[in-house]
Amino acid sequence: MTTISTFDSSLASILPVQSKALFEAKAHKKLTFEDIAKELGRNEVAVAAIFYGQAQTSPEDVEKLATILGLGHEYLKDLLAGYPFRGHTMPMPPKEPLLYRLYEIIQNYGYAYKAILNEKFGDGIMSAIAFTTKVEKEKDKEGNTWAVITLRGKWYVSTIVLS
Repeated sequence: MTTISTFDSSLASILPVQSKALFEAKAHKKLTFEDIAKELGRNEVAVAAIFYGQAQTSPEDVEKLATILGLGHEYLKDLLAGYPFRGHTMPMPPKEPLLYRLYEIIQNYGYAYKAILNEKFGDGIMSAIAFTTKVEKEKDKEGNTWAVITLRGKWYVSTIVLS
């Protein structure tokens, strides 16, 4: 049986107004983010980011989402109008255990990632805008379940010249 992510009312005060309506429609239709992503033609992480107000929607996205979720097109268009407000939804460090573990990965391996990226690409940054990500589930030979998170960002070479 698949578990459906639903609206967490404890986050209501820090989430944008559209989050509750999107999550309620998703729960009513018993859809996973993967289900919606397949219909929408987008990555499931991108779809979840829309629900949390962290990603922009195109007019085509709005039209398809309205159909998928059974919401009125004009209503959804009004809800999703405007720009995402990224990075505002959690205190740092995060309190939620899974989010804390992701934060902890950067705490523990951040400088190692940076050193290796610099060795491979030179001085620069990995974009979080020209960026894709995906989450996959793997089973090893012993039957253990593993989470695989892929982060793919465009590399920008530093052009800062100090004189």
